[in-house]
This record gives sequence, structure tokens and C-alpha cells, in this order.
Amino acid sequence: MFRFSAFLRDVSSIRKAVILSTVLFTLGIIAGWTSEGFEDLLISQLQGLSEISQQLQVSETPELSFFVFIFLNNSIKSVIVMFSGLLFGLLPIVFLVINGMVIGFLLKIVQASGESLFNLVVKGLLPHGIIEIPVIIIACAYGLALGGLVLRSIFKGASQAGRGIGQEWRSFWRKLGTASLWVVVLLFVAAIIESTITYWLMS
Repeated sequence: MFRFSAFLRDVSSIRKAVILSTVLFTLGIIAGWTSEGFEDLLISQLQGLSEISQQLQVSETPELSFFVFIFLNNSIKSVIVMFSGLLFGLLPIVFLVINGMVIGFLLKIVQASGESLFNLVVKGLLPHGIIEIPVIIIACAYGLALGGLVLRSIFKGASQAGRGIGQEWRSFWRKLGTASLWVVVLLFVAAIIESTITYWLMS
């Protein structure tokens, strides 16, 4: 049940939701790069992250502090967004778009300042992001898939077509349990990389 192969198989079963999550995240990046209507919101997000980063930098063990913060922040939010699909999948949509916009806006600022965009992507995002970003997209995809299941249950529950909805729920809860485990495990690995390799590269 909790094997990694089962996790991969389950992810393929919600591939439409994964594709939608990827599209929403990409649109968020584009919006963050091009839009000028959300600058105040995005600046406040980046300022908040900068303040937290400065506090962690002056701790006795910065790498450990960064690891604990990154892991808890990402894993807790990801699991919450998975189960928030019960609210019709609205929170995963907002989560994907906002996070995409923050990344897009950050890239825009770096390019405008004349700093190396290549260094930011290769040193600051790629080492941990190659794991972290797909995992967050998958977590949001589960939230979207759960939202879709809620809507189907509402519209089909009273009809003859909805007789198999109970089995669909049981199957999805099993998938959600497996996914929650592996999302946390993979974000644990990503947090190790971000608090060591990425930290050293960007220092």
C-alpha cells in the first residue's frame, strides 16, 4: 500500500489533475513575471520570506534552522492543501497560482536588477526544486482530484450513476494516505538539499 511504486501508479491515475496543477503553476509564474497588478502582494510575500531568512541566518546552526523551517513549512502546507480538496478544490488552485506568481515575480526582479538569472535558477532553485516543485504540484493535484470527487458525489450521489461513488471514495482515501506519506518523505529530502547544497551555493 505504501510502496513508492504504488505512489507512482496512483499519481498516474490522477494525471489530468497533475496536468491541470502544472498548467495553473505555470500560469502563475507567467502572471508573476508579466502582471503589474499584484506587485504589492508579491513584494509583501518576498519581504516576509526575507525576514524569516535573516532570522534563520543568525541562529547558532543556520543549516539546521533552515532545514527545520523549510521541511515543516512545505510538508504541513502540502498535506493541508491535499485534504483541503474537500472544500471543492479551491485552496489548491489559489496555492498553485500564488506560489507560481512569487517565483515569476522573483525571476523578474532578479533580471531587472541585472543579476544573473542563470545563477538563481541553477544554484537557487534547481538543486532542491527538481524534487520540491513536482511534489508540491502533485500534492495540489490530489487536492484538485479530491475536489472533483466531492463535486461528483454531490451531483451523482442521489442518482443511479452514483452507486459506485462509495467505492471511489474508499479507493481515493487509500491513495491519499500513500501520497501523504511520500509527499512528506520527498519534501524531507528536498529540505535537506535546500538547507545544505542550495544554501552553500547561494552563500
